[in-house]
Amino acid sequence: MRLLLIEDNVPLAEALARALKQSGYVIDIARTGKEADAWLTTQPYDLVILDLGLPDGDGAEVLRRCRARREQTPVLVLSAREAVDERVRLLNLGADDYLVKSGAIEELEARVRALIRRSQGITEPEIMLGKLRLDLNGQRAFIGAVALELNAREWSALAYLAARQGRIVAKEQLMDALYGWHEANSVNAVEKVISRLRSKLMDAGVTVRSIRGLGYSVEAVNGA
Repeated sequence: MRLLLIEDNVPLAEALARALKQSGYVIDIARTGKEADAWLTTQPYDLVILDLGLPDGDGAEVLRRCRARREQTPVLVLSAREAVDERVRLLNLGADDYLVKSGAIEELEARVRALIRRSQGITEPEIMLGKLRLDLNGQRAFIGAVALELNAREWSALAYLAARQGRIVAKEQLMDALYGWHEANSVNAVEKVISRLRSKLMDAGVTVRSIRGLGYSVEAVNGA
């Protein structure tokens, strides 16, 4: 899952990015509204975390421009402003949630997960596929009662594909979801992640199919 963090406070941005990366998210950081617009018009995101106090204007204008372009990306406003009328203003502008900066990182991550689930049409915090169960809150996968040993990249790939089960995901789309722009990445790197996943899913009644020239699709094996 790829997130855009719009925050000009460098220590805070780095701390948030570090925590979210440990949870398996790919994070791009914009420090101004202009940078944010550039990212949002060139790169698809699963969610945007938006600060309001940007050096080149109110972050609310980033949100306004985003919605004017008819972009449906979920936006979580993260601000020091606690006034109720400010929250109402941002929600009316099209924000999907509002969190005061004094909140714990655990609450931020919980809201991020909930917003992404909602945007993907997932109403429950679990995905069942064959014998495989994905705990989206705990970010763990199980075959029956046995937990799968997955690294952060493998979990992200599996969750991304499972949320789109039955649909074809292009290799380039999956690569964007797994790697930030500053990270070394390639289609070959994605193929290695998928290869490891396939070996770990052999007992789950689940396969990741390669559709030549198009990408990948995750699906339950007949009889699973």
